[in-house]
Amino acid sequence: MERLKNKTAIITGGARGLGKAFSLALAEQGAKVVIADLMHEEAMKTARDLEEKGCAALPLRVDVTSESDTMMIAKETMEAFGRIDILVNNAAMVYGVGRKSFTEIPVTEWDRMMSVSLKGSFLCAKAVFPEMKKRNRGKIINISSETAFTGSNGFLHYVTSKGGVISFTRSLAAELGQYGICVNCVAPGFTDTEAARTLTDDINKYDVSLTPLRRLGLPEDIVGSVIFLSSNDSDFITGQTLVVDGGRYMH
Repeated sequence: MERLKNKTAIITGGARGLGKAFSLALAEQGAKVVIADLMHEEAMKTARDLEEKGCAALPLRVDVTSESDTMMIAKETMEAFGRIDILVNNAAMVYGVGRKSFTEIPVTEWDRMMSVSLKGSFLCAKAVFPEMKKRNRGKIINISSETAFTGSNGFLHYVTSKGGVISFTRSLAAELGQYGICVNCVAPGFTDTEAARTLTDDINKYDVSLTPLRRLGLPEDIVGSVIFLSSNDSDFITGQTLVVDGGRYMH
């Protein structure tokens, strides 16, 4: 059964890594997918992969920190598919971000991290809100991180931004509930993606002894939570954060 049949989903940062996994998974569930990413060539490739499977996809070159770009996403989505049902705020600044003391983080890098994670989520939600409000229905899923709960030495700006995503989720959920819009958050643990592999010399050295399921997360472990929160099965859930990390952080 296609749980998202006839729905349209926008995935920011949807061209590669976890974002690509979300794009593929939601399309397989019947959604028409808009892949909004700065990496336009990769977004086009992901769109072609989906189209070869018979799925409808629209690749867009987008900087989520630009208000005009985010407004363009909503406009192009409506012109192509006529509706906006789901927004997955997945865009993040991970590639090339090395572990460093907080005293060594350049102010420009701090500002860019906050801008992509927080301003980007804000602008994208603002852009899709009018269409969701008209239909009195919508799903916004923000992607945070387990590290927002546990901390991570050497990634202060990343962890801080992801903590902000959780607070953003709760406050937006309180505001948009009256319009039938559910706003929730998924917080993955350390997951084996292209981006994660740029953060370590050998991803297989990641210590899984503190993870009850005793293994590293894979993209396919995360997609089910996003499908669930995008579907009608989660219609009475809002303002929540689902940690998907093999039990490493329990709450």
